[in-house]
Amino acid sequence: MTDPIPQCVFRAEDERYTLADYQGEEPRWCTGCGDNAILAAVQRLCRDEQLPPERTVFVSGIGCSSRFPHYMNGYGFHGIHGRSLPVAEGIKMARPDLHVFVSTGDGDCCSIGTAHWIHAIRYNMDMTVMLHDNRVYGLTKMQVSPTSPQGLQTKTTPRGAYLEPLNPLTVTLGVANASFVAQAVDWIPELMHDIIESAFHHKGFSFIRVLQRCPEFLPDMFEPWVQDPAKTLLLVHEDGLQPSPSLSKTYKNQEAHDPADLTRAREIASVEDPIPVGILYRNDDMPRYEEIRPTDRSYTPDTIKGALEAELDKFTIAPANGGEDEDTAKP
Repeated sequence: MTDPIPQCVFRAEDERYTLADYQGEEPRWCTGCGDNAILAAVQRLCRDEQLPPERTVFVSGIGCSSRFPHYMNGYGFHGIHGRSLPVAEGIKMARPDLHVFVSTGDGDCCSIGTAHWIHAIRYNMDMTVMLHDNRVYGLTKMQVSPTSPQGLQTKTTPRGAYLEPLNPLTVTLGVANASFVAQAVDWIPELMHDIIESAFHHKGFSFIRVLQRCPEFLPDMFEPWVQDPAKTLLLVHEDGLQPSPSLSKTYKNQEAHDPADLTRAREIASVEDPIPVGILYRNDDMPRYEEIRPTDRSYTPDTIKGALEAELDKFTIAPANGGEDEDTAKP
């Protein structure tokens, strides 16, 4: 395990982080994009948990969702398409003391990144993974994605998508060592925050599928569910979500679901109407890879500096006369 890294000594003991301490660049997502709601929920979580920005890392791949690290004030790694999870795993292995968050899209995760996604579930490393699922490729201007509904006309499927969509929830729940699976929707921000909070506190691979609206290319995709609260199924339990009384008055369609029940979780995951919202499955006893195979290196600033100097020294060219220039050397 790594040596503990001391907290910043310049921050007064009674000074608290505010939302502004977690805000990075100004978001460039479209007005009404569900990514904005996810960003607000994560910033609120960081503020509530008082996560030091210098000990928090946001990793992403490619896509609209993957601009996430730019908008958070913390360490960030904007990787390449589909490779956010192996990058996050490397970070967690080297620095298990850091808080690691991953933002990925339905194309980034469920298409080119599928193999990494499946094995990341198996490894069950301690990180919070948010799948921003708008069911279309938005950054590249409306191509079909693995979660696009059958028949959807896009620039790559002008006659309609041929295949049934992939369900990220059933896939995740079908992989050995899955330990936390949940679903949120961007139009119920209170529950989205509560779900992300539960995922953060879970020790293991916390996978949250967030159904989020794309106002530019699929503005009406989720409108029936937004307009009719009865089309949302809240999963409530003392070991799961406990919505506020005011929220329960609006969303009365509820099921008492025990997150420990894997069989029922798989059944619920297959339902698309009403949309299930809440924690489908949680198992705190699943082994985590960083505990099974802990690193034997200590990544302190001194060891990192020493490793860099050792590598750079390999390319140092030392003069044959010990350092003196041949033109100025004395006989």
